[in-house]
Amino acid sequence: MKKVRIGVMGAYRGTSMISFCEYADNAEVVAICDKWEEGLERQKEVLNDPNITYYTNFEDFIKHDMDAVVLANYANEHAPFAIKAMKAGKHVFSEVLPVQTMKEAVELIETVEQTGKVYAYGENYCYMPAPYEMRRLYRTGKLGEFEYGEGEYVHNCEPIWPSITYGEEDHWRNNMYATFYCTHSLGPLIHITGLRPVSVVGFESPMAERRRRIGSKAGLFGIEMVTLENGGIIKSIHGGLYKNSVWYSVYGSLGRAESAREDTGEGVDRIFVNLDKYSGEYGPQKIESYKPAERQNDETGAQYGHGGSDYHTMNNFVKKILGDEDADVIDVYEALDMFLPGLFAYRSVLGGGAPVEIPNLRNKEEREKWRNDTACTDPKTAGDMLLPVFSRGNPEIGQEVYDRMYRLWREDFEAENGYTHNALTQGRKKKE
Repeated sequence: MKKVRIGVMGAYRGTSMISFCEYADNAEVVAICDKWEEGLERQKEVLNDPNITYYTNFEDFIKHDMDAVVLANYANEHAPFAIKAMKAGKHVFSEVLPVQTMKEAVELIETVEQTGKVYAYGENYCYMPAPYEMRRLYRTGKLGEFEYGEGEYVHNCEPIWPSITYGEEDHWRNNMYATFYCTHSLGPLIHITGLRPVSVVGFESPMAERRRRIGSKAGLFGIEMVTLENGGIIKSIHGGLYKNSVWYSVYGSLGRAESAREDTGEGVDRIFVNLDKYSGEYGPQKIESYKPAERQNDETGAQYGHGGSDYHTMNNFVKKILGDEDADVIDVYEALDMFLPGLFAYRSVLGGGAPVEIPNLRNKEEREKWRNDTACTDPKTAGDMLLPVFSRGNPEIGQEVYDRMYRLWREDFEAENGYTHNALTQGRKKKE
């Protein structure tokens, strides 16, 4: 079987994708790139593979002889690297998020169209068992027409904040607005229905003390109320509420399907279904509760991150490159359908909560309005269109907070002793 030669940008988050290639019979890692040299050294120790070349510079990395690039770098930097990679003749797998500005969105779409390369968005929550089963139920007509849905991705990251921000004040996580990181909650519902979002109202929570003490400048959580092209509505909530929750619910014209709550211990591994056979049946309740049937290679995928969903995102990407037209990848248009509601929800917040129309970037004429729109919270990208991280003004956070985060990260990193950093190795010991 032909193996797709893959380069991975991002030695930290890229570990899951590297692991996929280690064991897959249709892919292999040939290059790894990261500005963090210590991380590259750890990967060298763990992988112990002389056929992998390591780079600290993307411009050199992209010249390597390979078929595809995995972008597992910072979430606000994916689009520029994706555009460069496709123009260099590489297929692209982009981690969350796809872009951070409308200018990048227009450029990304046009690059995909011009190069013809495969672009796959790694929204892994779409491939978790319960939301994926909801997609099957909806696409086979058993749920009827979509009417309403809810998606929750609540993750209190305070305990792990040092290990994911490294004490960097300008780290994207410390400077993302409340509705930015929206595709874990919203994405599965878009993937279930295939419907395009047309408008959004955004909500931003107040600032919380636990945000200040980790160095984040944004509201605690964000909400998007999204209207879809068929008139159905989605409520999407995500952020740092104190107790975690990943949960999805879909109401159709024939009933409801939802995942188990996290507190049951099963969460997205179990689904509850309550459906009629036809509209107006209203017979006895037929509530089913079951674990979705295993998909092909689910057992293999279980060893990968995010409940095995990391496996399915990569496996579909590789199959698509190899010519499988049925491979379930999230293309660039769907990726933006998942992200743009969060971007425009923040504009709704800044506008006092008024509804905001979401542009249809499939329409080439509609792109022109946004071609030079760089509005975001990243000073390096926004220019004179810089937005505040918090709608009421960025809070003042002392340098001592970031110094503490850095110290905690280093202490944790160095305390691993005989193990390399667990985020890099997923618990594997060093190879002697």
